[in-house]
Amino acid sequence: MEVYLIRHTSVDVLQGVCYGQTDVPLKPSFEQEAEIVKGNLAAYTFDAVYTSPLTRCVKLATYCGYPDARQDDRLKELFMGDWEMLPFDEIKDPQLQEWYDNFLSVPTRNGESFRDLRARVSSFLKELANSAGRNHQIAVFTHGGVLLSAQLYAGISRPENAMQKLPSYGEIIKISI
Repeated sequence: MEVYLIRHTSVDVLQGVCYGQTDVPLKPSFEQEAEIVKGNLAAYTFDAVYTSPLTRCVKLATYCGYPDARQDDRLKELFMGDWEMLPFDEIKDPQLQEWYDNFLSVPTRNGESFRDLRARVSSFLKELANSAGRNHQIAVFTHGGVLLSAQLYAGISRPENAMQKLPSYGEIIKISI
């Protein structure tokens, strides 16, 4: 099974703001960015299409021709808890340094760790693998952290290198399961 993971387009949030699962707006350039994604997907026929329920993903899925994409909460971005919508340089929580030092296992204050996100994404991908056919092609409209987690699940990257290559907005990553 091939899974095409599509990251949402650019968000209209100031640089350095921690937005995680907050339903933030997209930049005014949405249509131009979405048209590129749509063009990049045109060569594929998908057996199933899924999306994070957050607006930035649903809007892209709809623009690309999948208004009925199945929404799944496991495809949401990392929940940043108390830090949502705060600029990172204004977070005074002492747990922030712990999180920077060990984001893989330390959760954000009242939020998730990367390990929690990986568990959600792994659950989704395992369920998908058990229900889809071997030769199926699946599209998933989602977030950067989910794309990183999926690459770990597929063995494309390693946990210690996970955050070094965050996919760009609108980027498509293919994994095989």
